[in-house]
Amino acid sequence: MDKLISLCKRRGFIFPGSEIYGGLANSWDYGPLGVELKNNIKQEWWKRFVHQRTDMVGMDTALIMNTKVWEASGHLQNFSDPLVECKKCHRRFRADHLLAEESFGNAIIISADPDKQKDLLIEHKIKCEDCGALDWDRPKQFNLMFKTFIGPVESEDNAVYLRPETAQGMFVNFKNILDTSRKRLPFGIAQIGKAFRNEITPGNFIFRTREFEQMEIEYFIPAPKKDKDWEKYFDEWREEMKKWLNDLGISAKKLHYENIPDGERAHYSKRTIDIEYDFPFGKKELYGLAYRTDFDLKNHMEKSGQDLRYLDPETNEKFLPHVIEPTWGVGRSVLAAMLEAYHEEDLPSSAEATEDKTDMRVVLKFPKWLAPVKVAILPLSKKENLSSKAKEVYQDLIKDFVCEYDETQSIGKRYRRQDEIGTPYCVTVDFESLEDKAVTVRDRDTMKQDRVKISELKEYLHKNLTFNF
Repeated sequence: MDKLISLCKRRGFIFPGSEIYGGLANSWDYGPLGVELKNNIKQEWWKRFVHQRTDMVGMDTALIMNTKVWEASGHLQNFSDPLVECKKCHRRFRADHLLAEESFGNAIIISADPDKQKDLLIEHKIKCEDCGALDWDRPKQFNLMFKTFIGPVESEDNAVYLRPETAQGMFVNFKNILDTSRKRLPFGIAQIGKAFRNEITPGNFIFRTREFEQMEIEYFIPAPKKDKDWEKYFDEWREEMKKWLNDLGISAKKLHYENIPDGERAHYSKRTIDIEYDFPFGKKELYGLAYRTDFDLKNHMEKSGQDLRYLDPETNEKFLPHVIEPTWGVGRSVLAAMLEAYHEEDLPSSAEATEDKTDMRVVLKFPKWLAPVKVAILPLSKKENLSSKAKEVYQDLIKDFVCEYDETQSIGKRYRRQDEIGTPYCVTVDFESLEDKAVTVRDRDTMKQDRVKISELKEYLHKNLTFNF
């Protein structure tokens, strides 16, 4: 993690938020390469799950909603985590996180009961991370909603909340979608957007933050006539998520599909699977898949007085659809993809190695579709005739690919720099290029070099950078 965090700042993937003012705890800004990486994930997700499916539509809903939405959804009453306080220094922690960290490899069974959690903290001698005391108060529930106010007066009448999930915006627009899209069940609504949670103990770089981005689908299915009717849709979405993870470059050996037991699931869920990944700091949730039943539509219909039932055009039966909800975290996708891509490799004895005076390289082996920069154009030297030709090549390629132009330092150091940011192909314009109208194309993963005619370069790159999912 330390090496990756250092690389992220050094190469412009991710910076500490508000850094020139000393930062803000667990606030992060995505730099030039980070925003490209994040956008590639979001754009591919949208293309795959919205544009390429006939049973899906998209939305972009408001961050701040009527407070009645959160009353109906149960978030104001139930969206909380257990908070435990050290009686000596009064620092507060997530009780379940303290126990989970201690249990890594020791199989402590974490109870949801506050008294049992306190007993477990004492039994396993889990001390305060700040002062080292072993003197805990009884855990209390802490609501994670981010509260703010509308208007000039800060009063409870003007209190509102930043959304803790994107889902409710889709639920309250269910009738609008039905009326305008003319979709029939089963169908889904997809959304990519920010959510906010007043986490007690954020951390582990971009893994757990108070401001984060979700890619989320609410997939509406017919009301089950039998108890298990919903399971086929649940299983289909689990397979879709597996395919996505594979194409993101995530090793199946590092993934775990954990069924969340009764008492630990969210208040709206009848079944939840956490898709967990082996991060360097432990096995943690990457994505989630939940069966929300008709909980949300039923509550919104009761509280709003609006009829949110679906009319089956074949049977004329009216009913509330049930919902399967697959959720992907954008930041966690970025982190897992970078961890999988990070490699340190010994270099063979070659000009490329000796020129850079190192026998090791750091390389991000992203899937090619994911790489922030697809092609780097590198003139062998800064001499005017070479730079002029290289810039011609660059200007032609940027119409089709995200490219970077670099003419500073030795060619070996420039290769190392492109390896570190995951660029699949480096195009070197050398003195022979002026004669044979060809360039050298270097592959990131194999370091193999091909001589390609400039007139055929775009076709060569399209062929090698196109990935059919």
